[in-house]
Amino acid sequence: MSALDDLFRKHFGVAPATVTPVQDGLGGSGRRILRMGAGTATAVGIEYRVRQENAAFIGFSEHFRALGLPVPAIYGHNLDSGCYIMEDLGGTTLYQLLQSTRDGDQVGEAAMGAYKKAIAWLPRFQVDGACGLDWGLCCPRDAFDRQSIEWDLNYFKYYFLRLSGLAFDEQALQDDFNTLADFLLQAPQDYFLYRDFQSRNIMVRDGEPWFLDYQGGRRGALQYDIASLLFDAKADLPHAVRHALLDLYLEELQERISISRDDFLRHYFGFVYIRIFQALGAYGYRGYFERKPLFLASVPYALRNIAWLLQNVALPVEMPELMRVCRAMVASEKLQSLAPLQASGPQRTLHVHVGSFSFHRGLPQDDSGHGGGFIFDARSLPNPGRLAEYRDLTGKDAAVAEYLAKQPAADEFYQHALAMVEASVRSYQARGFEHLTVYFGCTGGQHRSVYMAEKLARQLGATPGAAVTLEHRELTRMGL
Repeated sequence: MSALDDLFRKHFGVAPATVTPVQDGLGGSGRRILRMGAGTATAVGIEYRVRQENAAFIGFSEHFRALGLPVPAIYGHNLDSGCYIMEDLGGTTLYQLLQSTRDGDQVGEAAMGAYKKAIAWLPRFQVDGACGLDWGLCCPRDAFDRQSIEWDLNYFKYYFLRLSGLAFDEQALQDDFNTLADFLLQAPQDYFLYRDFQSRNIMVRDGEPWFLDYQGGRRGALQYDIASLLFDAKADLPHAVRHALLDLYLEELQERISISRDDFLRHYFGFVYIRIFQALGAYGYRGYFERKPLFLASVPYALRNIAWLLQNVALPVEMPELMRVCRAMVASEKLQSLAPLQASGPQRTLHVHVGSFSFHRGLPQDDSGHGGGFIFDARSLPNPGRLAEYRDLTGKDAAVAEYLAKQPAADEFYQHALAMVEASVRSYQARGFEHLTVYFGCTGGQHRSVYMAEKLARQLGATPGAAVTLEHRELTRMGL
């Protein structure tokens, strides 16, 4: 009889009749997870030879249950044998519920409700859970301190950047890592940091969330865990949903402690960045080093999040080399191509509408009804319209195209835009979306925006399953 069988028999008074692997040491943690049953009795058994992590999970579980938090009951454990059995929370994770109920960018009602409930519990883990917790159980450190931050950043540097073949200035990058660590450590650190608060570690049973995998928890800042959930790469939550859920989290948090929204948000996106870097390090380690390609399929989703951050967030600290590396990752065709297309059933045609316009005449209208897409501002680029020889030409003319093709800034701009659009095309196709809109704007809508739209339409036109249409709003108005 195995140690797990013995634990099951001691708790239920009967030996398990069935033992079914749920995860056989092949995931990210290396744990062997088994579902054990005998009649109506059921439990989940864990085999894992890291005693300190097992002790942390068991101890934290007992502490959280005493506070009324929804975590599994521990039925028995044998730390010497590296195993324990716990309450069976079912087989549906929040991630699975999200994927089974979503329709494109529309999150299903059941999944949205579960996300809201999970977020309502998070401040209780962070604030109430920190009270009376035995911090000596934490491993490998009892706080998300400078050492922990450096480990995560070096994990990202050596297992993702190095193994991906991306070039970087080591000293400049280290200087930026130090800057980021200094910035993150300015946030209050007196809370329980769950560490891996993401959709695959939240079970949904009878519509209610239950929580797992907090054995890496330690003292730390509030921002890390909500960033982990909302920017969970493969969950790929729409940004409007992220904003709504962040607002809900702040409302719940402010019921427990006094904190201003501005104070929280000052550090929030810094924690979003480091959480993405930590995840990329894990993808690189599991994918490149351990040769488990499934992990690499998550990379383009993480890069989409970085692309959004680059476009929408300005951190209050300067980190030029780190931001350059981020732009290089987003622009890398090699990294962006790692996500396989996994659409189920017949692939729908993705209609990609590409266009140009003048900002002076207002933003273009979206007639597709999907309400999403990209608008890229090309006004920062050298303007051929200021030169007499190009003034009466357009971005469709060879002379203008040749002029812009020689401008390094124009090529860099195009490559960044292309990387973001191609990542969305792959994701939209995999998830069965039918429409994507991409517009380029400039001052007059005649040269730079037209050139960019023409170039992108040609490149996307070779994408299988994509039907590309092209519109030059101002050229049509001028009869050109």
